[in-house]
Amino acid sequence: MTTTRTTLRELVRIPGGGRYALSATVEAATSGMLRPFIVIYAVLIGLSAPQAGTALTAGMLAGLGAVPLAGWWIDRGARRAPAVAALLVRAVGSLLLALVPGIAGFAVGAVLIGAGTQIAAPTNSALVAALAGPARRTAALAAGRSLRNAGLGAGALLGTVLVAAGPEALRWLALATALGCTFGAAVIARVPLPDQDVPAPAAPAAPKEARGAGLRAVTILAVAGIPYAFHADILEIALPLLLVQGLHASLAWSSGIFVVNTVMVIALQLVVVVRLAKWPHRTVLFWSGLLLAASYLAFWLAGASGGGAGTVLVALVIVPYTLGEILYTGSSVPLVIESAPPHLMGRALARWQLSYGLARAVDPIIITGLLGLGAAALWLPLAGVTLLGAVAVRLGARPHRLHRRRGRSMGDAVADGGTPAVDGPRARSVHGETRTYRSVKTGG
Repeated sequence: MTTTRTTLRELVRIPGGGRYALSATVEAATSGMLRPFIVIYAVLIGLSAPQAGTALTAGMLAGLGAVPLAGWWIDRGARRAPAVAALLVRAVGSLLLALVPGIAGFAVGAVLIGAGTQIAAPTNSALVAALAGPARRTAALAAGRSLRNAGLGAGALLGTVLVAAGPEALRWLALATALGCTFGAAVIARVPLPDQDVPAPAAPAAPKEARGAGLRAVTILAVAGIPYAFHADILEIALPLLLVQGLHASLAWSSGIFVVNTVMVIALQLVVVVRLAKWPHRTVLFWSGLLLAASYLAFWLAGASGGGAGTVLVALVIVPYTLGEILYTGSSVPLVIESAPPHLMGRALARWQLSYGLARAVDPIIITGLLGLGAAALWLPLAGVTLLGAVAVRLGARPHRLHRRRGRSMGDAVADGGTPAVDGPRARSVHGETRTYRSVKTGG
């Protein structure tokens, strides 16, 4: 029987996996100490809540501009260096929060933290994919997410205890976050990477056509994934508003549902992902969309029911909602990696992160605006577009299979690191195609 403990042990046994796990745990725990209190900290140092929110949103949007650069860097063969850079940028941003109080320090710090946060997702995915190889890639990615969720939860709990000592503790939490990110970067910089046979990019004769064909499937996934991304703020924005304003429930219900969701994700993520490993990632992502869409309809029904019955229904629906979230996080990034040619993996991950990050940047405004018009104005359109996204994912299976038949599987390429070659000896693949390879030791 596969358990969370077994899968985490497998991650640690991967060459370099233990150091990555240590880095991810320390970074998440220290970041979680400050994350729930960053707006409160901004208010304490003299900013208004709107100023703090504007600075944080600007930081996340500025971070989107760095995502394509990170993807290009990955496609140039880097694995460690982009992940280290993401951590160091966040460390500098957190340090500014601690040492330069005021709107200028907070604004610059927020931009740096946003940039580091946005590029962390594709850079970490590329690093784990290179370390784990195709056979263990999905489980390793899930293990990394589980460690980060556990670290964030533990850090938030510790931060809550420390803040009880007084508001001055918030500055120390920012400093602890900077130190944790710096420590994580130092550990990642020493992660050993395997030797790799690197497949060449498409022939120079038709570079634009090759790039377009190679990333077309990823573009479809990125567009289809935009409605999926809204699930992240449903728990933190939409449900609290539904419970407190719509159903007149106490805040205890909102916090309790948040805790249940967090515990379920930590306890079930690895088990579910490993159990569903025999299923195509595209199928799993499709079912994730169905579960999320059905949950949104149930939330609408709960709001229409009103009173205690509606509150209990929201609490019950959080179970399929969380399962949909687990299926989404366990299948989306592996599917993106599989859907792109090896030499375009970085740009594929960047394209996916751009769609996800953009959706996360605008969904608070959309969610609160639609809820202001009425419950049906949010839940019915959200269920509809999520269902459309799931159908688009499902219908994209045919070009995906065609892409896999035309060349070496993405899984094989990821095991090799999936980076481009400039030159090297030519070898004939098992599919009868002529490819160019070079043997490299991936640095950076």
